Amino acid sequence: MTSAASARRTQCEECAGPLPLMARADARYCGATCRKRASRARIAAEQERVAGEQASRIPAELTSRPRWVRYSSRKVPLRTDGRFASVQDPSSWSDFQAAAGAQAGEGVGFVLTAGDGIVVVDLDHAVEDGRVLPWAQAIVDRLPATYMERGRSGSGLHLWFRGAVPHGRRVRRGEVAVEVYSDRRYIIVGDRVSGTPLELAELPDAAGLVASL
Repeated sequence: MTSAASARRTQCEECAGPLPLMARADARYCGATCRKRASRARIAAEQERVAGEQASRIPAELTSRPRWVRYSSRKVPLRTDGRFASVQDPSSWSDFQAAAGAQAGEGVGFVLTAGDGIVVVDLDHAVEDGRVLPWAQAIVDRLPATYMERGRSGSGLHLWFRGAVPHGRRVRRGEVAVEVYSDRRYIIVGDRVSGTPLELAELPDAAGLVASL
């Protein structure tokens, strides 16, 4: 008897039942049902691994809140099942684990709500050839060190703080492009900027910052 024959499986890897007598030598499962079940388990395990890796790069202050959505290629917020989500409908949001593990859309986003006291300063077109542009760096330098990540395009920066603003604001002046929000917006969460804290700093005078832009 050859070593290949002696090593041939006799049990299904999924249910531990016997393999069919006429099964191929490299067969692992007793049938389509077990094969599909094993495939779903592998996909779920991979989703859990990816979600765990993402969570390690995002502050717990965010991942602990059920404010997560997916987003489409057109930046439309989605539920985990692919249906449209709304920043005004908490029932369309999910916890981080569910959102990070879902397949719908392109990635994850966080919904800002007034009660959470989280404010985001969004610097558009702030990075060019891997370097933060001077106007954007001047704003970053004025602010406390905090969790910062790149937007989906790779050219924007999101700075996350504990604080609030009474109304969102959008500033466009020359090359300066800044948005500040703390309510009824969702922010696409990208890659953490290396070296920035894995926590949110206090921004006690967020309204004053907005007024000074």
